[in-house]
Amino acid sequence: MKKYHVTGIGNAMVDVLARTDDAFLQDHGIDKGIMQLIDRDRAVELYAHIGPAREVSGGSAANTIAGIAHLGGPTAYIGKVRNDQLGAIFAHDLRAQGATFETPMAGVDTVQETGRCLVCVTPDGERSMNTYLGVSEFLGPEDIDVEMVADSEWIYLEGYRFDGPDSHAAFEKAIRACKAAGGRVALTLSDPFCVERHRDAFRRLIEQDVDLLFANRAEILSMYGTTDLDTALTAAAAQVAILACTESEKGAHVLSDGQRWHIPAFATEIQDATGAGDLFAAGFLWGITNGYALEEAGRMGCIAASEIISHVGARPEQDLKALFHQHGLL
Repeated sequence: MKKYHVTGIGNAMVDVLARTDDAFLQDHGIDKGIMQLIDRDRAVELYAHIGPAREVSGGSAANTIAGIAHLGGPTAYIGKVRNDQLGAIFAHDLRAQGATFETPMAGVDTVQETGRCLVCVTPDGERSMNTYLGVSEFLGPEDIDVEMVADSEWIYLEGYRFDGPDSHAAFEKAIRACKAAGGRVALTLSDPFCVERHRDAFRRLIEQDVDLLFANRAEILSMYGTTDLDTALTAAAAQVAILACTESEKGAHVLSDGQRWHIPAFATEIQDATGAGDLFAAGFLWGITNGYALEEAGRMGCIAASEIISHVGARPEQDLKALFHQHGLL
């Protein structure tokens, strides 16, 4: 038995969450509902104008790993932070959830700081993310703990991490170590604009190494160059062993081995959509690594996503296992 059920690799970020309105987005040139990469100067400028904010550890794959750890799953995380205030916040919050985080911090003399994502949450619950990658952009092969990856049933790769000079080499090293030890690879596409930037690299990775693909409707349509969801789902399912695609209030689609399940969403009042896909992946991965059927794992994913959008922030505030039990899954 391996030490870790899932090890995630991604952008180690601290989320700065602030409630704004559509006028604020327009005034500051922020495109609604997507992730935009910004530099340090832009990050400082926006931070000065957003008003009261809440700082919580984030990062897509880190949110997923924290969610699995919250459920009691043995997890680890690989991501780069600087030895600064936000770096300390990130490390403390992730370890407090029960995840292993041992990636060496970049020194205080490093020019780039710990990455942060300024999340503007509008009254409709939509989030517009302004991401300064900081030192997380420079995660490289030297940061990959081969023994940790080899001792993992799954590695979970964050699509956002494809933005970086050494990211692809880091992923390649992790994949080879995982596969050589009999592990499996999950990938999340992260964002349709991320897909557009790295479509060819994603395509090669999916065809050659990915066992489980996570995406939402916009991402998978972009990935397969179509406006028809069924066409995209069919194309993806032909390339991976398991496909899990979320579709907001319509729930999720899970496909594997010629079978397909539609998982209804669990109704809730949306406060902040940040992390919905991340926690769907957490519930789903916890389910399959604990022996649950794919349809049950899909329901767990939808329940976890429903919990996370009911409050501000991308870390669970309710006991997810208790919610699973309430819905007859445990």
